[in-house]
Amino acid sequence: MASHRKSRTPGTRVAGIRTPALATAALTSVALLSQTAEAAPGEDRPSLEEVEKKVGDLYRQAESATEKYNAAKEKTGKQRKRVDTLLDDVAKRTQKLNEARSELGSYAAAQYRTGAGMPDTATFLLAETPQDIFDQRQVLDRMTGRQKAAVDDYVTQQTETMKKRQEATESLRTLTETQGDLKTAKATVQKKLADARELLSKLTAEEKARLAAIEKRKQEEAARKAAELARQQAEQEQAREEAAQQGGGASEGSGSTGSTGSTGSTGSTETPPADSSYGTKAEKAIAFARAQIGKPYVWGATGPGSYDCSGLTQAAWKAAGVSLPRTTYDQVNAGTTVPVSQAQPGDLVFFYDDVTHVGIYIGNGMMIHAPKPGTYVREESIYYDGDSAIHSVVRPA
Repeated sequence: MASHRKSRTPGTRVAGIRTPALATAALTSVALLSQTAEAAPGEDRPSLEEVEKKVGDLYRQAESATEKYNAAKEKTGKQRKRVDTLLDDVAKRTQKLNEARSELGSYAAAQYRTGAGMPDTATFLLAETPQDIFDQRQVLDRMTGRQKAAVDDYVTQQTETMKKRQEATESLRTLTETQGDLKTAKATVQKKLADARELLSKLTAEEKARLAAIEKRKQEEAARKAAELARQQAEQEQAREEAAQQGGGASEGSGSTGSTGSTGSTGSTETPPADSSYGTKAEKAIAFARAQIGKPYVWGATGPGSYDCSGLTQAAWKAAGVSLPRTTYDQVNAGTTVPVSQAQPGDLVFFYDDVTHVGIYIGNGMMIHAPKPGTYVREESIYYDGDSAIHSVVRPA
């Protein structure tokens, strides 16, 4: 009989637990289950590295959505201007149409008063479409030259007004769709940023300290790679200078070819690296970007108090007299692509496969950029997120 009583499982009734150790274990299990409701029974908490990667992915996704927002916003602005222009045109044409209709009405009234047969002009006023008017050839034959001119003007104004009204209607429809895209992109950005903040808020003080240590190691590695690139570029520059000295004087053409061959880049021919005008513009762009250091990153911002990444590069090159498109997707096509090893101050450095980030190169493997939400415009290694993050380098002028 005693053995049957022993067969009961002690943990089936939490209320019956009498030892502190078992009670603590049960409560801990409940707490863990409540925190990981969707996790597998034996799954541990995500590692700090996994959290860091997830947060980084969320920030990049937010930046991608930001560029889509920028594109939609720019498109919306252009479409709104077009709609306004079309509506103004329709209003003017409607006024002209009313004037033409009034003139035809005066002819119809005159015909009626004089009893000159059927009021032919009135026939035009009753026609539903311009085509109906053209079909009534016998009426046109009985019109005077002045009356025909009035009819022609009326038909022209009516046709053009209808055409512009259709264009305005179509533009309004497109504008509505783009505004929907704008709203969606904005909501996506806000959701990604909220998710990132939530993940970070769950870290303990110790985990935040460890995360900062990981970030510091990444920065040190990025600085090392930037210094290496600076050394390589200095050696290449020295080699070019020596080649120019050796080949100078007797054969300018030979020296020029040797210089191009030493760089291994089409940038020397398509966009000359030694071009003084480019250097002057680049200095102005960099000076502007440097003056923005310390200003906060705000998605969709183009200055002057805050910037997102493409807003900063656009504003910097605008200060140098060069107009760049608004988004990274368009800026990447706004110049000549050159190898990373041939990057020069002023060049634009793009990141990630979907081209969602950009900074302005300042030399020695460094750039000025607006990194991500919660940060400020700063000077940083172009290897801040590793070699593989670099998409391309573009010389914009």
